[in-house]
Amino acid sequence: MRTPAATPGEAADRAMLARARLVLGLQAAAAITISLLLVGSLALFVVRRGQSSQIENVLRHTAATEEDVIDPPPGVWLFDQAPDGSVTGSPGAPDGLPDHAAIAQVRAGGTAGTNDLDTEDGDFRVLTERRGDHVVQVVANLGNQHAEQRRLLAALGLSELAGLGIAFVFAVVLARRATAPLVDALSRQRRFVADAGHELRTPLTQLHLRAQLLHADLRAGTTGPSVTDDVEQLVVGTRRLGELVEDLLMSTQLPNRPGETAPVDLAAVAAGVVAEHANRAREQGVELTLVPDAAGASTVRGRAVALRRVVTALVDNALSHTPAGGHVTVELASIGSPRRVSLVVRDDGLGFDPADAERLFARFARGHGDHRRFGLGLALAREVVTGHGGTIEAWGRPGEGAAFTVVLPAASA
Repeated sequence: MRTPAATPGEAADRAMLARARLVLGLQAAAAITISLLLVGSLALFVVRRGQSSQIENVLRHTAATEEDVIDPPPGVWLFDQAPDGSVTGSPGAPDGLPDHAAIAQVRAGGTAGTNDLDTEDGDFRVLTERRGDHVVQVVANLGNQHAEQRRLLAALGLSELAGLGIAFVFAVVLARRATAPLVDALSRQRRFVADAGHELRTPLTQLHLRAQLLHADLRAGTTGPSVTDDVEQLVVGTRRLGELVEDLLMSTQLPNRPGETAPVDLAAVAAGVVAEHANRAREQGVELTLVPDAAGASTVRGRAVALRRVVTALVDNALSHTPAGGHVTVELASIGSPRRVSLVVRDDGLGFDPADAERLFARFARGHGDHRRFGLGLALAREVVTGHGGTIEAWGRPGEGAAFTVVLPAASA
């Protein structure tokens, strides 16, 4: 069955929800990005503090324990200024070392401590302190620590980008899932309003016209068959209007209550509907007959109210298109394996163009030849039957009547 094209309102709703999903995805991605930045910044801060503390410990330990400048720890150089001002240092020390300014400051009585030195050969951490009448300076290369920090920053940057992309994708997917029911709800809301507007306009106009005629007759003091006829037409109109409202409400409730099923005797449902339409059939001069299943096995699982609306819609449709002297038959049977229950509503009335066999299940479709408007009842019937795991098909020929066949899984199947 072809899916109907989206109306402008539905397209606008989908566009709005698509924008909402995008915004939600961007907001979630931004929140996760900020979180990753905070965590990364904290990790970088902790690493830097740890490295700085480790270097300080190496420098102080070397300054306190090394007896000569010949064999310092890897990545560390030791310098010793004698009282006569001569400086000896570890072999292989980079150019720019030692830090003569720091040595001169400590020699002059300045406070011992550490400082960072930036040279053409790299960055260094320098500890200068007095040991007796000597000034000792220990220099550690910061290149490894800076390289490790750069690797950490690169890893954090890549993690940030990957996290941003993953967060955005997952946020959009989750937003799509979260808003999917909203799409359906907005669509059904718009469809319900459209259904109500289309279906209620004509019967309300007819009721208003009947009421005006009756009011005019009563004001003029008219009594007799004309007033009785107007009252009867009002009664018929209000009954049909009530059935229409019930169809509209049913169309909104069915998708929201899929789990409320119970065994339903389809024969009993059909018998009740036939009994309700018996007076109408007699008034129209139509013979309405129920043919139950000979085996008496007609129980299905479903919602009794919804299935009753299906049978009601089919019987009402048959009576509406069968002239006086015609016949409408409701037949039940058990078929197939696994066992299914078949309900056929058959009439020998006006029939329809075979080209309309599918169209008449669409909401407010019109026939090809006579432009007949099919309304909502048959469309609702298909929704109910499909929701119960069954099928509904229509057969008809102009002037040869019509037959609607509903097949539902039996309760024991």
